Parts: sequence; structure tokens; C-alpha cells
Amino acid sequence: MIAYYLQLALLSFRRSPGLTALMVLIIGVGVAASMTTYAVFRAVSGNPLPDKSAQLFVPQIDNLGPQNGVTRNHLPESLTYTDAMALMHAHAAPAQTAIYPVADNVVPQDGVHRPFAANGYAAYADFFSMFEVPFQYGHGWRANDDANHANVIAISRQLNQRLFSGGNSVGRTLDLNGHDYRIAGVVDDWNPQPRFYDLNNGTSFADSPDFYVPFTRAVDLHMDTSGYDKCSESSRPVVPGWDGWLRSECLWVSFWVALPDAAAVNRYRQFLGDYATAQQRAGRFHWASHVQLSNLTGWLDHEGAVPPETRVSMLVAFGFLVVCLVNMMGLLLARIMRRAGEIGVRRALGASRGEIYRQFAVEAVIVGLAGGLLGLALTAAGVSSADLLFEPEVAKLAHIDAGLIGLTVLLAMTATAVAGIYPAWRASGVQPSWQLKSQ
Repeated sequence: MIAYYLQLALLSFRRSPGLTALMVLIIGVGVAASMTTYAVFRAVSGNPLPDKSAQLFVPQIDNLGPQNGVTRNHLPESLTYTDAMALMHAHAAPAQTAIYPVADNVVPQDGVHRPFAANGYAAYADFFSMFEVPFQYGHGWRANDDANHANVIAISRQLNQRLFSGGNSVGRTLDLNGHDYRIAGVVDDWNPQPRFYDLNNGTSFADSPDFYVPFTRAVDLHMDTSGYDKCSESSRPVVPGWDGWLRSECLWVSFWVALPDAAAVNRYRQFLGDYATAQQRAGRFHWASHVQLSNLTGWLDHEGAVPPETRVSMLVAFGFLVVCLVNMMGLLLARIMRRAGEIGVRRALGASRGEIYRQFAVEAVIVGLAGGLLGLALTAAGVSSADLLFEPEVAKLAHIDAGLIGLTVLLAMTATAVAGIYPAWRASGVQPSWQLKSQ
């Protein structure tokens, strides 16, 4: 019977090609709008480190107080250098790293190319294992390199290609603004989106960093942060110069810890509270200093990592799809009413209500399939031009894959089948006696 229903559907489409084309266009445009915005939303809202997100945490400490607008639910996003170093030296977590963004000039040693600017991060050795950073060559530096303030560096695959034509550069020297660094490893393609470990510096969807250097060495060389810093009137450096900056209450250091289980989380939360209380008793804070410990996914929510325009656009697009489906339902219903005589003859010849229902349900599904294929083409066009609606660094993350292709076609067919339920039910309820008399 399915083959017979297909034959009837094709005959119906031939009798009214304009109406059929309009229905296909409506469902195709509605599905394309929805899937284009979904592709962007999916790209920016995924868990960047799903297998370890429950074990990575961000500690927060209130060092500014209520006079600077700090509340229990809105603590500073970063730490001061003083707090970051105190937490590092306490070793209260199995793995931990302080991080801050840096920028410097790379000086090629071939004597031909000119120096160029590069962006990177100062971090501790645990950074690479905590965040599962993959390496093309070599590895990250060791903990003793942090302790020795060593001139070591890990560079990106792109920077390695630019400087060393993609070869194994481990052990070679890189000149960073007049200081030589020994290359410990070449990071493979790695740029988690959003960049969860540095959400507060406006680089959530930026290109991958060029290099990573030891935090201790960066501080020795007075490498200033290339990100944001928060300094209130009461927290600005009292002593001028680099030492005054390090001793100030300015916030510019990100901090992450790895805690393997719930017991470790509770212990670290207790340690964090005890540390803040000790700072208050020492006279540094004149208020009850609040602390907070957020895991990776909680941190993404706290920082609003997903751009709000992607959520709004997706809701608007799916609302548009609903409007398209309502129009689709009206067109299907109009087509059925025009064929009431045909339906009456089929019923008079013995077709049951269920057979009539299935006939028109098959027609709706065929229209949905055609609309899905059109929607797929329009989705590809929409993804390629997503930068017209979203920020370029966000739009470039959207892509077409097998999952999106299947979901697009499935959505079109399912939506059309749902829209066809009422028209098909109306078709199955046609009274053959009335239609035969009227004809």
C-alpha cells in the first residue's frame, strides 16, 4: 500500500505543482533558519572538556568588599597575584595552575623575516595535564622548570609551521623579545571553544594561542598581562613599579585546580574559607570575605560563555518554524478540501478511514523530505554567511557535519508529519455519501 500511496501523492503533486512548490519552500526556509542558528548555538555551547569538566574548579575570593559592589553571588572573576601565589604554594590541590595572558614579539632567527607579534599565556606545568593539551612534538615543561624559573616554552603548531616549516623543533631556541627560550614541545591543534580557562579577558572564541611560558619566568621578566585587570581606587598599587603591581589588590590572575572527587572538593573549599578568614584576621580584609568554588560547567554558566544573541536568535528561528508549520497545515488542509470528491469516491469503493489517513500522511512526509533537502542546501548557505548575524569569531565555529545533515532532514520530515496530522484526520472524516450527492 505504501507504493500505492506514493503513486497517489505524485499524481496529486502533478495536478498542483505550484502549491506543492510553495509548501516545499515554506518548510525548507523554516527548517534552514532553525538549523543555521542551531549550528551556531551548538558550536558555542558545548562542553569544551567533557571527560574532566567535573574535576576542574575555579576558586574565587572576595578581596574588594561591599564598598566595591562585591556580593556573595558576584565575587571577583580573577585573583590578585598575592592570593594566586598563596594558593599555589599551599599545594592544597593535586594539580593547580595560575594563568594570565601575555603578548610579545617573536624574532625569527633566519635573518630574513621581520619580528612579529604573538599572543600566549603564562602558566604552570600542570596546565597541560589538567586541560589535556595534546602535543605534536615533545611535551610541556616540568614542575622543576617552574621552580627554577627556566627559559622554556611550548609553541603552537601554527607558530612551529611559520618558524620551522612544521618540523620537530623540540630543543631548538626561540627568541621572544630578545630572550631565548628552549622549546619543550609543540602543541597540536588545540583551541577549546569557548576558551574556558580565560573567559574574563574577551578571548572566549579567539584563535589559538601562539605560545605558553612558565608563570614564574614571565613574572621575572615583568611580562605585563595582555588581558583585563580590575583595579579599584582602594586596590591600586601603593608602591610604584612592578613590585608594587604584584603587591596590589588588582585582579588579573586566573586560577584553576583539579580535584578528583567530592571529598577533595570539600577539603579544598574548607581550605579556601580558612585562607580568607586568615587574611581577614591579618587585617587585609575588613569584611567577612566570601569564597566560592565553581566547576567548569558552572563557571561557563557564571560567566555567560554562550553569547546571548545566539540563544535569542535560536528562539526566534524556531518560532519562525512554528509559523511556517501553521502555514503548511493550512495549505495541506486547502489541498485536501479541494480533493474531497476524490476522497468520497475512494471511501465509497471500500477505503477505510485509516487508509485515507495514511495516504495523506505519506503525502505530508514526502513534502517534508523535499523540504528537508531544500532546507539542507539553505542551511549550508546560512552557515557560510552566519557572520551577517553573529560576531565573526562566533560565526566561524559553525559547521556542517553528518549529524547536522541528518537532523535537518529529520526535523523537516517530523515537522511536516506533525503539521499533516490534522489535515489527514480531516480527510479521513470525509463522508462519502455527501460528496457523491454533491458531485
